[in-house]
Formats: sequence, C-alpha cells, structure tokens
Amino acid sequence: MISYYAKSEGKLTELAEPQDGCWINIFPPFNQSELEETAMQLDVPLDFFTDPLDIDERSRYEREDDARLIVVNTPMQNENRAAESNAVFITVPIGIILVPNHIVTITAFENPVLQRFLEEKVKNFNPEEHTSFVLKIFEQTVLRFLTCLKQLNTKRNLIERELYDSSRNRELKSLLSIEKALVFFVNSLSANDLLKLKMKRTDFLKINQDEELTDLFEDIIIDNSQALEMSKIYTEILNGTMDSYSSIISNNLNIVIQRLTLITIILMVPTLVASFYGMNVKMPFQNNDHAFLIIMVIAVSISLLVAWYFQRKKMF
Repeated sequence: MISYYAKSEGKLTELAEPQDGCWINIFPPFNQSELEETAMQLDVPLDFFTDPLDIDERSRYEREDDARLIVVNTPMQNENRAAESNAVFITVPIGIILVPNHIVTITAFENPVLQRFLEEKVKNFNPEEHTSFVLKIFEQTVLRFLTCLKQLNTKRNLIERELYDSSRNRELKSLLSIEKALVFFVNSLSANDLLKLKMKRTDFLKINQDEELTDLFEDIIIDNSQALEMSKIYTEILNGTMDSYSSIISNNLNIVIQRLTLITIILMVPTLVASFYGMNVKMPFQNNDHAFLIIMVIAVSISLLVAWYFQRKKMF
C-alpha cells in the first residue's frame, strides 16, 4: 500500500493524492506492478524500491541522477518465533529515497520507527523538510535500539534469577534467543555507524552549512556509537553468564544425582537385612516372638546411622 502524508496546521494529514513536499510511505501488502509504477512516476530506479525489501540488505547509501537512496537497519520484535531459542528481536532495513519534490520510505514490515511518525509521537518533524526528516528517522532508530537493549537486559536479569535453582534447559534457550538478538544489534549498529560516518564525511545530506542539523547529526552518531558499545558489553556479559550458568545447571544436576544415590544407599540397608532373613538358614532372633520388630529396629537403626554419617560428611 502507498500512503501520502503532509503537515497541515501542525498535524500530520493523510492525502488522497501526492503533492510537492509530501511524504510517500510504502508498506505491505504491495505488489511488483505497484512498485514499478511508482518508480516510473518518480523517475527512480526500481532497485531503490526492491533492495530495502531484502531483510539481509546492508546499511548503505547510493545516488543516481537526482535520486538518493539510504538504507538503514532498524530493530523490531520477532513475530515469527517458531522456536524458543529464536532471536527476541531482529533487524530489518528501511529504505529512504530522496527525490527533488518528495521523500519516500519503504519497508517490508510494519516498522515501529516509522509508526512513531505516523502516530505523531516525534516532535518537530515536517515531511517537507526532507533532510531534517531523514535525521529524525536516524534519531528514532537509535532510540529504538536503546529501548530494545534495555528490554533485553531486563529480560536477561529475570532469567538469571531463575537459573540459580534451575536444572532445565529452558532458561538457557531464552538466553540464547537474547544472544542472537544482540548479535543482530551489533552487526546492524556497526553498519549504521559506518553509514552515518561516511554520509557525514561526504556531506551526502548537504548539511555542512547548517550548524543546527550538523550538530544533530553528530549527536546521532555519538548515540549510535554508545548503543553499539552497550550491545557489545551486553553480549560479553551474556556470554559469561551462559558459561557460568551452564556450569551451575550441571552442578545442580550432580547434586540431585548425589542425593538420589545416597538415598538409595540408605534404603538399601533394610533391603539387605531383609534379604539375609529370607535365606533358608538359621538366623538370630528367628525363634523370638518379636523377631520382625527386632529386625526392623536393627535395619532402621543402621539406616539412620548411615544417614547420620552422610550428614556429618556434609554429603546431604
């Protein structure tokens, strides 16, 4: 689908037809003929529309005549988690196409970054100011990464608490899903960082003469670098956590097996005594009227003695 937006009286308004300076947002579902028609109308190469639809597309920029393409990766919730160990978050590309009279965004998913603009949760943005709008998208992308990183860290802390007394693999699988998300984040943030640095160096957005936009762009680059460092730190912490807690789980299992073994030894004593008295030979107390009671007392006493010995050796 294709929607057109413009600011009217300070509010974002959806248009029936495109007009100069408007924001053209292309989002699923759409078809190839629709993309081809839009590309012809805007005089933009069709690759500018199809490349950002590839989930593995790297962050980059490209220029052809008067059309400029920027591909930036953004985080979003993984809605197709077929297995518990699949990544909590994935990263998907957004294509930003700049043409003389329009700014176009295209994505293969309903992206939460663009959704914030559609819901007017981003202050002081105007689709007519194309360069500023691009920087706002960059800014919201970084903020989205930081928000997702905080969620992953919170989830990791909750899982850690459960792991102390756990002997199951479910918690480790959950940590693995977080680790995969962090790997996506590190790769995407690294690519985004290189993209922004190269854009700044080549003045791709033509903002070197605008001090306010230049300062904003530098702040975005700094924030992106901080998010990248956070991702790397969280990844290192998680790797150490998974190694430590896999050892804890193994130790918990060893303790359980040890206790079961000791209980088996303690219960074996009455069985052993009963086995002796099951033999067809003369045994002590066999002619006593209270033989059964005496034998049971002896068996239980020996079992208690063995249990006391294990307890004294701190094996329980």
